[in-house]
Amino acid sequence: MPGWLQTLIHADQDLFMLLNTVLTNNWLDNILPWWRDANTWIPLYVFLLVFMIINFGWRSVGWIIFLIATASLTDLVSSWFFKDYFMRVRPCNDPFLATQARLLINRCPSSFSFTSSHATNHFGAAMFIFVTLKPFIGKWGWLFFAWAATICYGQVYVGVHYPLDVLAGGLLGCFLGWLMSKIYDAIHTKGLSLHAALKTPEIPS
Repeated sequence: MPGWLQTLIHADQDLFMLLNTVLTNNWLDNILPWWRDANTWIPLYVFLLVFMIINFGWRSVGWIIFLIATASLTDLVSSWFFKDYFMRVRPCNDPFLATQARLLINRCPSSFSFTSSHATNHFGAAMFIFVTLKPFIGKWGWLFFAWAATICYGQVYVGVHYPLDVLAGGLLGCFLGWLMSKIYDAIHTKGLSLHAALKTPEIPS
């Protein structure tokens, strides 16, 4: 292993231990295990779908399909390519770190650690939503990135991912989300796009 890579891995482990065992408090211990759980966000997903259907009608169907396709693509690339290629063991499964780190959820996943699929999926969705809905939601779109970032932080805090896992996953998700947004824009004619359905002014920034 190259020296620079060893240095990077050691720094990543040190940062993980800092976030997981030192910069902690009881409030985050209770909130973040719940916050980073996918089931927590089902109401948000439902609200987003209802919002799209109410505001854009049948034109929202293509957008919804692309959002689901984006989530499927990000999960496929992260879970079935990067994880199996790099085979990095999660900190909670590492024989040395597991004795020192805190695991704040019921079990440590058996899958590999790099990249974080939570990070890839959420940043992929955030980027797709931000690019495709920017004309309608303005600067409010940045809240989706903040949402994704807090979930990624939660993955490190609860002990299932290293910081580099979520950083790389976030960057990968942003790229895939941006790519899917460009494909969406390219294959939809002006008459079928969301922009053609715009009837109300942009939400104030």
